[in-house]
Amino acid sequence: MPKKRSFLVLLAGVLGLSVYQFRRQLIGQALRLPPVRHRVDVLRGIQIPMPDGVILGADLYSPRARRLFPTILVRTPYGRGLSVGPSGMMMSFAAQRFAERGYNVLVQDVRGRFGSGGEFVPFVHEAADGRATLDWIEDQDWFNGLLGMWGASYLGYAQWAAAGGASPALKAIVPAVCGSNMPVSFLGRGAFDLDATLRWMYELDAMNRSSWLRSLAGLGRMAPMLMERRIKRAANHLPLVEVDRLVTGKPVSFYREWQQHPSLDDPYWRAADHSPLVTRVSAAAHFVSGWYDLFLNDLLADYARLREAGQTPYLTIGPWFHMHPELAQEDMRQGITWFDANLKGDRRSLRPSPVRLYIQGAGEWRDFSSWPPPARSRSYYLQAGGELSHEPLSMETAEPSRYTYDPRDPTPALGGPLLNGSAGPLDNRRLEARQDVLSFTGPVLDADLEVIGPLKAVLYVGSDREYTDFFVRLCVVASTGVSTNLCDGFIRLVPGSGEGLEDGSLRIEIAISPTAYRFQAGQRLRLLVASGAHPRFARNPGTGLSLTGSSELLPASQAVYHDARHPSALVLPVIETFGEEI
Repeated sequence: MPKKRSFLVLLAGVLGLSVYQFRRQLIGQALRLPPVRHRVDVLRGIQIPMPDGVILGADLYSPRARRLFPTILVRTPYGRGLSVGPSGMMMSFAAQRFAERGYNVLVQDVRGRFGSGGEFVPFVHEAADGRATLDWIEDQDWFNGLLGMWGASYLGYAQWAAAGGASPALKAIVPAVCGSNMPVSFLGRGAFDLDATLRWMYELDAMNRSSWLRSLAGLGRMAPMLMERRIKRAANHLPLVEVDRLVTGKPVSFYREWQQHPSLDDPYWRAADHSPLVTRVSAAAHFVSGWYDLFLNDLLADYARLREAGQTPYLTIGPWFHMHPELAQEDMRQGITWFDANLKGDRRSLRPSPVRLYIQGAGEWRDFSSWPPPARSRSYYLQAGGELSHEPLSMETAEPSRYTYDPRDPTPALGGPLLNGSAGPLDNRRLEARQDVLSFTGPVLDADLEVIGPLKAVLYVGSDREYTDFFVRLCVVASTGVSTNLCDGFIRLVPGSGEGLEDGSLRIEIAISPTAYRFQAGQRLRLLVASGAHPRFARNPGTGLSLTGSSELLPASQAVYHDARHPSALVLPVIETFGEEI
């Protein structure tokens, strides 16, 4: 017997545990989970029929005990077992952790993925298939009448798709880093989210190649350098209708379909929008997200819908981006606590306050009764010379700040809410040095300033193009000069957008993603203004034509006005009594 195993056997014996239990207790402690209660049995390859005859594959993880347990359903397009690679391994790992703590966990491949029949068409089948699966669970002899759903990103969207018309047996959901209208984020509210779409296509294709684990060529496809090279080449290619071939080597049917429906008002997208049904969801919801997640705005909109419906959802937001490993761990921890409270009636670990936010800059978690917490609006005005001041503008007129946006050399996306490992907070000085980026910097703060909630920028702008974009970003500037991005916002202008003024300028409001940050005394605020963040937002060609089939690109001469008649400003939600629970 190896020495390591001998030691484990000895220590487990002293503690009165089996080696199996001991190892899993160590895993649970490392992840700060409740103690392991059960061994786990796994029944693989369950065949679940859908009403149209398609069969969906699933695995069932069950506590080894002679009684019934609540059930958690997880529906995923990323695989459910060890043979499909890292994503399947992670899913199996999570299912084991829930089952050890007293839950049946049914992990199901969505239609058209891995062990499930039919064609995978993102967003289209999740409502009908999800509800049919919930009905199937209710007919099983191992079901005790209490259901929950769990999972992040697309798995969270699958929860909303099923929950709107689910039976009362669905008691709890934990939608993480997602929204009930996820297609909105891919379309970017007028600008196509090219980066997220390319990465998602690449990863879905790579996962679906069943032989990738058994060949060097297959393993090479998962190498980050190869993926980044392919995505960069595709992101810079025109027309956009062809980029799926550059990413995967073949046409991707759902991507081609998306290109035929560029408007969110299209019936194709309305059918995949489950936000109107959120207020009908009776299951208790706990939202989990990060300040740099690309679906944060959509998640908070769902939270607000439940609040308006009279419910008390829980909300946890940490200092994470979409792919952050700590976010996945927190999602599991909060999921176990939430299901214990709502499926087992054990509320001992449930925090008293529904909202918990990580206050960046202060490095602390704080609890609130609701989101957003009470705050006072404070405006910081853009001024000539790149200044940002809390004092109102005094000059009646001033020369605007100008720059040229050239879609042939688009302003790049740097950090922020991206679907990759370079997301999150980064030093933005390289971005600020570009000629197509304006920077407005405030004075050195003489006292701490805490900002929690949604922000906005009110800009008075001009352009020689009717079709153009404006992108704004809030940064914190350290005494060393490092400028770190916190949050940003984007708007795509078309004829009729904004409020036209007599002098030809245009007043626009740009919603900026929420944040929670304590600016320290000695730091400065900085607002960046640009006309792109490529390929996070597909570049604006300036023509009014879609880049789906067009390659024509026209530069835009942009102006940002800042005087008494054009009070361009950054508007912040300032917390007056920070450090206290609100």
